[in-house]
Amino acid sequence: MTPTPTPMNIHIIPVTPLQENCSLLVCQETNRAALVDPGGDSDVIRAALEDTGARLEKILVTHAHADHIGAVSVLRDLYQVPVEGPNRGDAALLSLFPEQKARLGLDEGEVFTPDRWFDGGETTTFGAQTLSVLYVPGHTPGHVAYFHSSSRVAFVGDVLFAGSIGRTDLPGGDFRTLIASIRDTLLPLGDDVVFVPGHGPESTLGRERLGNPFLRER
Repeated sequence: MTPTPTPMNIHIIPVTPLQENCSLLVCQETNRAALVDPGGDSDVIRAALEDTGARLEKILVTHAHADHIGAVSVLRDLYQVPVEGPNRGDAALLSLFPEQKARLGLDEGEVFTPDRWFDGGETTTFGAQTLSVLYVPGHTPGHVAYFHSSSRVAFVGDVLFAGSIGRTDLPGGDFRTLIASIRDTLLPLGDDVVFVPGHGPESTLGRERLGNPFLRER
């Protein structure tokens, strides 16, 4: 998915040894950009951004696990842009970022406070593009996803993967809540929607609805 057709180009940048999918979104009309989950390797992300020639406008965060936020503070300070997301339910995880990154063997970034917390149901914009914000807890208490309806693409963090779902055995995780988030919030977006997960290949909601073993009726 690099890049996608108009009106928004999507560049997936796997970062850190954990191969977290940082998404660089570029508005073709304005050449303004947003980053979703810059999890580390800020130099790699910066090079990818500069290759597009786009101007970074904001950073969007799906949840506060260290592998998704490691480069946030570095890029925020470098480009002087706001950080939006996740939901306040992840505030405690954000405060534990130093412990998290040490445990994962990551060495970049500092604790930050988002400029905007999301409840779900809002929109956020960059350039001429609008993303809908979806509240999808379960992997973490404050997890959100971002949906670009014009492109039929969702950025779902660690809620849903191709053939799998996010972990619920970490602090704040809850299996029932996660499944409800997928069934009640993500799947109704439509079978044609392509989603970019936090790790691994993209898939479609229709493919996962039919074939994902965790989504079968129990």
